[in-house]
Amino acid sequence: MRYSPLTTVPMAKRKLTRRQEWRAEKIQAERLARSQKKNARLADELQGSELGPEQPGRVITRYGAQVDLEDSQQKLHRCLLRRNLPPLVCGDRVVWQAGPNNTGVVVAMEPRHSLLERPDADNQLKPVAANINQILVVAAPEPALDVDLINRYFVAAEMTGIPPVLIINKIDLLSDAAFVKLKKRFQAYEDIGYSVIYATTKRTHGLDNLLVYLRDKTSIFVGQSGVGKSSLIQVLLPEEELRVNTLSESSGEGRHTTTTTRLYHFSHGGELIDSPGVRAFRLGHASTAQITEGFREFHPYLGQCRFSNCRHDVEPDCALQAAISAGTISRDRFASYQRIINKVDF
Repeated sequence: MRYSPLTTVPMAKRKLTRRQEWRAEKIQAERLARSQKKNARLADELQGSELGPEQPGRVITRYGAQVDLEDSQQKLHRCLLRRNLPPLVCGDRVVWQAGPNNTGVVVAMEPRHSLLERPDADNQLKPVAANINQILVVAAPEPALDVDLINRYFVAAEMTGIPPVLIINKIDLLSDAAFVKLKKRFQAYEDIGYSVIYATTKRTHGLDNLLVYLRDKTSIFVGQSGVGKSSLIQVLLPEEELRVNTLSESSGEGRHTTTTTRLYHFSHGGELIDSPGVRAFRLGHASTAQITEGFREFHPYLGQCRFSNCRHDVEPDCALQAAISAGTISRDRFASYQRIINKVDF
């Protein structure tokens, strides 16, 4: 089963001096050498040792050619991968054999029921996380609330078949009047069947509604940097040591705090996968038709226009435009849809 790509928008590249290029290459070479040395040391430990019986495990995070996985007792083991395995990601369920000193070898991957992917620099799809039940799209009044970005996440979620849930975080920053206005704005999402949760880590019981959605599910947080994903996790998982950065005072944009996708357990049941934050989000290989279908409220009207190649703009007898006039499609959501498809680079 093929899923939609998720990808960040690349930052504008600045030209490096020859010395900067040399230094970057040197750092990469040193990192590669360290990784290879760690792999060789682990392979030496496993070579000649008697491996235990095959048993199930769960990938918690991946480091190059190694993974950290949990056994049935949630004990961590650093494991090498058999060469015939597909690329493993956080959330994968696997079969592995234990070695000495909490090491082991992953020998097989169990079938995935869902997969989140994104294209790499060469536009090759790269898996991000597996076996997810829901995508938690986190937004906040600061940095500026970006409805188009939210809708891009929702389109991608629709394409994967993984249900999205919208979390508006940091509501403590809003006045009562501003909060009422915000809830009215996002009522359109609830009207078409999406769940919208308003949250804050600054008030007692500010995360109660979120906790209900997290229980007994594997969730992944996505959203631009600075919306408070790591702060949410720090409150939800106080035993975990997470770095939380404040917004950059100079730009108002968020700084990245998570560098590796990792799975965490909740004491009340459920799991959370935290992935690196992104400031922007595009739909790499999605066609206009796929993006259109990613707006679920359009579905009853698709194929009902007079013209089969209707762009849903100024064409006569457009079913979507008629639905907007009738109030069954949100004007704000449709305007966002137009902005998204009119981008040259999705």
